[in-house]
Amino acid sequence: MKSVLFSIVIVALVFISNAQEQPNVVFFLVDDLGWNDIGTNGSALYETPNIDALADEAMYFSNAYAAYPRCVPSRYAMISGKHPAREGKKDGAVLPLETVTLAEAMKDNGYGTFFAGKWHLGHDETEFPQHQGFDVNKGGCAAGAPASYFFPYHDSQKSKNNVPYYGLEEGKPGEYITDRLTDETLKYIEENDPNKTGKPFLVYLSHYAVHTPLQAKPERIKYYKDKVKKLSFDGEPYVFGPDGRAKMWQDNAIYAAMVESMDESLGRVINKLKELGIYENTIIIFTSDHGGLSNSGLNNKRQLATTNKPLRAGKGHMYEGGIKVPVFVRWPGVADNKSENNSVITGMDYYPSILEMCGLPKHPKDHIDGVSFAAALKGETINAERPFYWHQTAARPNQTGDHASSVIRIGNYKLHHFLEDNRIELYDLSADPFEQRNLAAVLPDFAAELDRQLSFWKDEVGASKLKQKPAKKK
Repeated sequence: MKSVLFSIVIVALVFISNAQEQPNVVFFLVDDLGWNDIGTNGSALYETPNIDALADEAMYFSNAYAAYPRCVPSRYAMISGKHPAREGKKDGAVLPLETVTLAEAMKDNGYGTFFAGKWHLGHDETEFPQHQGFDVNKGGCAAGAPASYFFPYHDSQKSKNNVPYYGLEEGKPGEYITDRLTDETLKYIEENDPNKTGKPFLVYLSHYAVHTPLQAKPERIKYYKDKVKKLSFDGEPYVFGPDGRAKMWQDNAIYAAMVESMDESLGRVINKLKELGIYENTIIIFTSDHGGLSNSGLNNKRQLATTNKPLRAGKGHMYEGGIKVPVFVRWPGVADNKSENNSVITGMDYYPSILEMCGLPKHPKDHIDGVSFAAALKGETINAERPFYWHQTAARPNQTGDHASSVIRIGNYKLHHFLEDNRIELYDLSADPFEQRNLAAVLPDFAAELDRQLSFWKDEVGASKLKQKPAKKK
């Protein structure tokens, strides 16, 4: 009998040991954070010491893109591995329940799965994270932004989406949602410490920050107002042109304080991983869902958060400022020193990449548009010949100044096809990363070939078509 019990104990210990060999994953997603909104990318106003410290021991992807310049389609791509233009999708807010998500793929392979923050991929409770592969959901609901960053976070009188946030119905008055989501995350990590459970975890911390409304802790706003006074800015604060009204200065103290709180959240998560002794067995991915809010319609006086300068435009636009995002990946034992890779990657690629890094089987029939960048983390150059596509027919020219367009990038060349007036723009990003010199008239045959390839892809995935306005009667 003793020998049988001894054998059972040995098998259990081996199981726990093997489970612990699989890495944990922390996917840290920020909302509306621009490529230039972090210290390591050159911001003079925003203070991000924890992001900068992570960058010092991670791989930086200098050509990382969101799959779409707005929240819902971009997030859809990350969790599904599918291009948001497939099957005619526009800006819809529903992730089909039949979709096999990243969380489901990991849960099926023994991972604990936790979600905190912004979901925005379903209209009601039956479509929230707990029905899409996550064991725990804290804050994920239909809302795209909180009515208030301070508890209570909702205001049911203003929006049907601002019902009490799932799992955050109770709280302390004045509690800041960025801190609350971090608290919930730390609690989950501590309670699910793989050293005790033998079970690795996926933590998907999807902050509402730094999306509007612009609200921050008063004492930190004062600090940044004082800091702004000490900075000098070149040129005019706004320019008006084909991209609408574009903010040119990073001078918003409230937004700066929001960025700081988000950065503190990352630092707290990393400190908890270190405290529990699991930091060196945890993959950390830091990114944003698209570019910062820097543009509006020409006559729209809404408060803008930031500027993505020197990149062109911002949220809503297919120019670099709208789709280029900061991405840092720390993979212990593989990519855990400061390094850079200029391979192009995009939002659909996280799903297969995470599976490969964790040693799990891929789901090629599910993440059909994603390509793993695990090889790039080992120092290889990837995707040199891979075409990248963007497509949007749900433009918001009055809100963010953008227009319906389709885009293809191959190598260093990027072609925009604006759908309303059939206008073509072609840029060589190696010589013109800020998209100022249109080469369409200089390289007409090349532009036509890229446009044909773009059109073929749209037909292949069933991308939505722009509804033409009926001609006015004379």
